[in-house]
Amino acid sequence: MASNKTYDQISVGDSAQITRTCSTNDLLIFAHASGNRNPLNLPDTDWTGDGQVDKPVAPSMWVGALISAVLGNILPGPGTRYLTQSLEFHRGVAVGDELIVRVEVTGKGANRVLEIDTTVTLEDGTAVASGKAEVTAPETTIEFEASDLPALLIERHRHFNRLITLAKKLAPMPTAVVAPDDESSLAGALLAADEGLIEPILIGSSARIKTAANSIGRSLEAFALIDLEDESEAAAKAISMVHDGSVRAVMKGHMHTDDLLRHIVKRDGGLRTKRRISHVFVMDIPGRGTPVLITDAAINIAPDLETKVDITQNAIDAARSLGLSEPKVGILSAIETVNPAIPSSLDAAVLSKMAERGQIKGGIVDGPLAMDNAIDVQAARTKGINSLVAGHAEVLVVPNLEAGNMLAKELTFIAHAEAAGLVIGAKVPVMLTSRADDGRARLASCAIALLYDHWKRTGLPVEVFDPSGE
Repeated sequence: MASNKTYDQISVGDSAQITRTCSTNDLLIFAHASGNRNPLNLPDTDWTGDGQVDKPVAPSMWVGALISAVLGNILPGPGTRYLTQSLEFHRGVAVGDELIVRVEVTGKGANRVLEIDTTVTLEDGTAVASGKAEVTAPETTIEFEASDLPALLIERHRHFNRLITLAKKLAPMPTAVVAPDDESSLAGALLAADEGLIEPILIGSSARIKTAANSIGRSLEAFALIDLEDESEAAAKAISMVHDGSVRAVMKGHMHTDDLLRHIVKRDGGLRTKRRISHVFVMDIPGRGTPVLITDAAINIAPDLETKVDITQNAIDAARSLGLSEPKVGILSAIETVNPAIPSSLDAAVLSKMAERGQIKGGIVDGPLAMDNAIDVQAARTKGINSLVAGHAEVLVVPNLEAGNMLAKELTFIAHAEAAGLVIGAKVPVMLTSRADDGRARLASCAIALLYDHWKRTGLPVEVFDPSGE
């Protein structure tokens, strides 16, 4: 229980202070609360106009508002009423700066008015802001319980922004786009071309593709277009272009996944390798420190243990290509203990041991883990799980397609995640986006495919991921 200080309890010279580290979320919340959307004060913007993302500067009034936290919470505390506040700002504040906010009573007047010096400094004493305030101090004691406010969800997708920025550092990848004959699939391919991620070769019905282009107001003069009315023929043509070296990736347009996969998995002339192909969802979930990869939610319906080995290895490779140097892989089941009656828990235990023995490489694998203790540290601690993965999983290997599909869609529609998709294990990356995906999802899928292609060819990511970076 805490208490305020009444006017009679306060003396000249009394002081109080707090420390506060400026975060990206502070800037976003202040922009929403104030309506001030100055790009200078927002993350992931190019406010200088030089084509590069610039570091934001905290709004000066956000800095000034911190003073009210000291006055309203500590000195005088609850019941305080602001009368006046003067402020002079001496320098900007960046994300990560730790601020010391201090108030000191310099005078007492009639009607319970207090005169207060207010200062905000950096840790080293550098002045950020200074001024004077007048407040009416409370007349009676107010005892209160200092409880946390309800959490806020900041719907911010910084991981995809980062991946797209990284992919732009690479040369665009020649890509066969199969049947991009509706507005969404064509717009996504052209957007990726505009951003310098792919060099699309459009394969499909010329009439339908041109109609879609007219609908979105785009010219196709700058792009190669191969006219094939039949979608199956278009898919076969894309596969043949991989074999002759014309393209390094395949992108699904407005067609059924099975129609494209049929050509990819053919034993003769397909894109099969020694490893089983699988699908990886890369999820950008607001509030998570890293991207989260979910596999397999689109191709392997009820994978056996041998297939899960390839699924797990494919996902580790995808995660490493995104800059996660040693991805933490949680093998999911309904429980976190091995139960012979639950086959997925047995598979999880075997996969963990196989990784320990070097049969699965490049990641830290643990299981079985239930969803809660795979991603939540407190849940893992409550159940006494001591693991490098528990609570920190960056890759989630699901028991079957149904579980993966439901998990990915729950995160998308309930947790406001953005999702991109990629098929791993074929000769080239395959962008297997949904027909309902918007241009942003297709753009992210292209970025992930380009980063994966670079990793496959060089063995190195474009940049190692720094989870502490903003």
